[in-house]
Amino acid sequence: MNNSSEWSTFDTDSVASATEDSGSYLMKAPFLGRKKLKPLLHLLAWIILLALPLYFIKRWQVEKDFIWLYYINILIYGIIFYSNYLVLIPRFFFSEKRYRYFLSVIILVGCFYFVSDVSNRMIFKYVPGRAYAQRSVKPENEGRLQGPPPGNRYVNRPPFRQMHLYNYTLNSIFLIFFSLGLKILERQEHIEKFQKELEKEKLNSELAFLKNQISPHFFFNTLNNIYSLISINAEDSRMAVLKLSKLMRYLLYESEQGNTRLSSEIDFMINYIDLMKLRMSNKADLKISFPEKFEDKSIPPLLFITFIENAFKHGISNRGKSFIDISMISEGSSIVFKCSNSIANLKNEKEENSGIGLENIRKRLNLLFPGKHELKIDTSDNSYNVTLVINLA
Repeated sequence: MNNSSEWSTFDTDSVASATEDSGSYLMKAPFLGRKKLKPLLHLLAWIILLALPLYFIKRWQVEKDFIWLYYINILIYGIIFYSNYLVLIPRFFFSEKRYRYFLSVIILVGCFYFVSDVSNRMIFKYVPGRAYAQRSVKPENEGRLQGPPPGNRYVNRPPFRQMHLYNYTLNSIFLIFFSLGLKILERQEHIEKFQKELEKEKLNSELAFLKNQISPHFFFNTLNNIYSLISINAEDSRMAVLKLSKLMRYLLYESEQGNTRLSSEIDFMINYIDLMKLRMSNKADLKISFPEKFEDKSIPPLLFITFIENAFKHGISNRGKSFIDISMISEGSSIVFKCSNSIANLKNEKEENSGIGLENIRKRLNLLFPGKHELKIDTSDNSYNVTLVINLA
């Protein structure tokens, strides 16, 4: 007669193999969410475990006593697994006093060993310390098979209770560590998800801060330009106010909605350039080249205006010749922006805080396009050259 230890060992191996095999397929299923996948795997494992006796009854005609013992062991191991998985680990293992977890596990396993042992005694009436295997015999041949097998070849099988203790301890330890590993992996995944959400919130906060810093900086410089135009030409100043209203509408509405269209960003830059042209002298050479036909991509707002603003601020001279050359190329997922200007009015940027815009745009590019952009700024004795390449893919 077989004992419950063989069934107990098979229980945990079936759980691990069934969960691993089915999990490898289900993890690839696109129709399953991660929240639905975990309870589905648990349900699948329980269906397999509960259906196994039906297979053995049909194939090997297993006795009813073994079936009852199998389900009792499954129930006990299930209680140990879920008690550790759902209660002990979250409550004690991740706390500062971790010794309470190990003490609770020992008490849990010890208590259910006695439950399992009593179940074995109730179901089987065995003789403790039997040294050789019994064989089922017919009643008329019962007397012939008393004593050890022929040839004195003993099986040297340990007593039933010792075998049960060994298998119960082995299976319980496996379930404890298995559930502990699952919970640690789930907690690590939760921590990583939480960190990603924090990084995303930090990114959004920094972008909002940088954008709010750009707008007042740009608005302040533009108001100074309009102020200088009022005393020179009233008509040009009214036109400047109209252009400024379009610019501020873009800043207040479109740029606050997250990403904008490339066409809107180009229109914004053209309006700003038109505004700046009102105060340019004939000695300044201005070249502008924006794409006429392009894919209207979605991009973050105010990526290029800082370079144009600095070009007009430091590249235009009313006394001598100066130049500004602005161009943009949009091909596929790449945008190439170039801005070159003469150095005609370069002052101490630290004293005027005029470097705020460039520092902000560097931070924004690092946050928005990490590893997907290239910013080159070359300064010579006569020119200031900016090249910005952005990959939107």
